[in-house]
Amino acid sequence: MESCAAESLYAPREANIIAATQLTPDEKLFTLQMTDGSDLHHLPGQFIQLSLLGFTEAPISVASSPTRPGHFDLAIRNAGFLTAEMHRRRAGDVVGIRGPFGTAFNLAELRGRNLLLISGGCGLAPLRSLIQYCEDCPGEFGRLQILYGARNADFLLFQDDLARWQQSASFNCAITVDAVTDGSCFNGAVGLITALIPPLEIDPTTTSAAIVGPAPMYRAVIDALLRKGLAPERIMLSLERQMRCGVGKCGHCTIDHLYCCTDGPVFRLDQLTGVRGAL
Repeated sequence: MESCAAESLYAPREANIIAATQLTPDEKLFTLQMTDGSDLHHLPGQFIQLSLLGFTEAPISVASSPTRPGHFDLAIRNAGFLTAEMHRRRAGDVVGIRGPFGTAFNLAELRGRNLLLISGGCGLAPLRSLIQYCEDCPGEFGRLQILYGARNADFLLFQDDLARWQQSASFNCAITVDAVTDGSCFNGAVGLITALIPPLEIDPTTTSAAIVGPAPMYRAVIDALLRKGLAPERIMLSLERQMRCGVGKCGHCTIDHLYCCTDGPVFRLDQLTGVRGAL
């Protein structure tokens, strides 16, 4: 039993790329299927270790919900040696997958509550897994509000999804960009994502929030939510800090006494009180 558990942690399983779609100038969406026909068996907020033969491996958040079996999505930014090579891969190519790893958004703590789902930049990729779960299990949650910000309209991820969420009777979805580039036809809000929070009508006794985005976004968003009356134990956030091995062995992702890859990446805000370097 011990050797089987170790193999599942350290030995990649093969997965086939069944589709590759350009999302932004920097990001591609890859839809994959395990070669043996099995499901990934992940939870919203977890990540996998993606490996390419000869190109090492990297942690990547799963961008689709386990309620949609038979395949899973990875949104990958071209940001380094392995990811640049992954962007050259096409449907039919085979990659290695370890995992899933890490903590997930605690669905038991979210059920029955209104949800405020906030993401910035490529943070929409892991949050999309939770959003899809909410789409597929609408009776489990109350009112759903999505806030999403990007640097400009060219870097809005999942634009088809965003359009559908904006038109959905199940969601309120607000989008903002930091700036509008010349020639852009974007006609939504312009400014930081924190500007979308004060006008919201939120009952802090019945609302939970989930946040995923770039590190500089967290403090301002958290402060805005605390001013709205949300308790720290009702705020979840994903911290994907320099993760490398995925199993708490290399020490690369330590935050004070925590390992981001095993104690996280999803934490409640109250779990991070007094943790140096967390926010």
